[in-house]
Amino acid sequence: MDQTDQIAQLRTSGFSYSTFILFCAVVAATVVGIPLYGYYIGYTLFDWIHFFVMYIVTGMGITVGYHRLVAHQSFDCPDWVKRLALIAGGWALQNSALTWGADHIRHHARTDTDEDPYNATRGFWYSHCGWLFYYTPHRVSKYEIRLRRDPVVLWQHRYYWPIVASGLILPFCLGFWWHGTFLGGISGLLMGGLFRMFMVLNSTFTINSLCHMVGAQPYGTQDSSRDSWLISFVSFGEGYHNYHHTYARDYRNGLQWYNFDPSKWIIYTLSLFGWATNLRRLDSSKV
Repeated sequence: MDQTDQIAQLRTSGFSYSTFILFCAVVAATVVGIPLYGYYIGYTLFDWIHFFVMYIVTGMGITVGYHRLVAHQSFDCPDWVKRLALIAGGWALQNSALTWGADHIRHHARTDTDEDPYNATRGFWYSHCGWLFYYTPHRVSKYEIRLRRDPVVLWQHRYYWPIVASGLILPFCLGFWWHGTFLGGISGLLMGGLFRMFMVLNSTFTINSLCHMVGAQPYGTQDSSRDSWLISFVSFGEGYHNYHHTYARDYRNGLQWYNFDPSKWIIYTLSLFGWATNLRRLDSSKV
């Protein structure tokens, strides 16, 4: 490690109070504010549909955009498709694709070690969300080198916070447009914005925690990664985590056609229109 990386480690070590406060604010608004609003004001069918659609769009932004496209280069696509995917991923409040991708590349390179950002050997809560509150001393520039060559990734990193804000403004505007009242806008903000953000955060967190603790290891025991078909239903197919750790560049996490993996279905559908190319996959006969 050179002197520049050592200095970067010293500057980024310690507890992140800003992240902790933001996380607590999102949790408090979700578990307290949303039920209270529902009790006194109520939500309509449109509000629930709004939440469900935004949950899918944002979740796919993480799984298809951040994870399989940026971090693992499992397929290629035009810049306009990548921009849309990274905008949707930015709505999840999981950091920019540059930072997220670099952390994830490090996770695969150093799984279950102190350098693993969400090291599952440190327990459920640490790997689920506790790691967020610490500036890791192991975040070094080498994990960002490839990502920094991508102008779309750098664009999204530069405008990350305006993108996050747009993921809250849009639901408010849609709620206001549908209901025609300010309270309708609040309903949209709470369901399509905050509740959707909270649920996508936790669906991603389950991969870092439960998929390293619960499930089978049919493809390899080189680390703690595990397959859980149940978690795939809330994480858009990411629950087949043991396969993913063993064959990380495959655009599929669920290898078999019947595995619930809507992210691979989206990528394949994009390929039918020429909007996704070079889909990387392992020959199933070699597994």
